[in-house]
Order: sequence, then structure tokens, then C-alpha cells
Amino acid sequence: MRQSFEDGREDRGLPRYVIERTYDVDEDELPTVATRSKRIAVEQFPSIVWEHSHVVMDADGTLKSFCIYGAPDEDTVRRHAEMLGNHVVDHVYEIGGDVTPDDFPL
Repeated sequence: MRQSFEDGREDRGLPRYVIERTYDVDEDELPTVATRSKRIAVEQFPSIVWEHSHVVMDADGTLKSFCIYGAPDEDTVRRHAEMLGNHVVDHVYEIGGDVTPDDFPL
């Protein structure tokens, strides 16, 4: 498994996490929450790297996301989330590595 970023940046030694979140806002309000998240990270948690997020709606219409972050530790991720508000963190998983279909030649 590789430790690399999609945009070609080298691994800077930060652990990476998948953060599963459930939001208490509507889909049209999510850009405001995301902008606030980015601002909090830049101003309060400069060691956090927000790589990307996958946003989904579950079967009952609840907005969720699966966010990929680099951070020094899980506690930093959770403190950032607490400051953000408008969601709960369902799970935080540390990423052990990345694989793509190209890693498995036929």
C-alpha cells in the first residue's frame, strides 16, 4: 500500500483519517459549513490537511460525508469537528494506506 496524495504531494508524515460525519443541516447549507470548516482549520489547526470529502444522503435523507484528512492525531481531528458544529462525528478511522486498481495488474 502507498502513502501518497491524489494531487501528487509527498507524504509529510501525517497520519491520515477517514471521518464519517452526519449533518444537521440541509444540502444547500453544506457549502457554508464546509467554508467554516476550512477557515477553522486554517486559523486554528494549521497542521490539518483536508484532502477531499465524499458527500452522500442516506436512505432517510440525512446528509453525511466521508472526509479524508491528514492530522497529527485523532484528537486534533475531533477538536476541529467540535469547533465546527452542525454535525456529529460517527467514526474516525486511521488510514493504513491507499490502493487503486492499478496496484493489481491482471
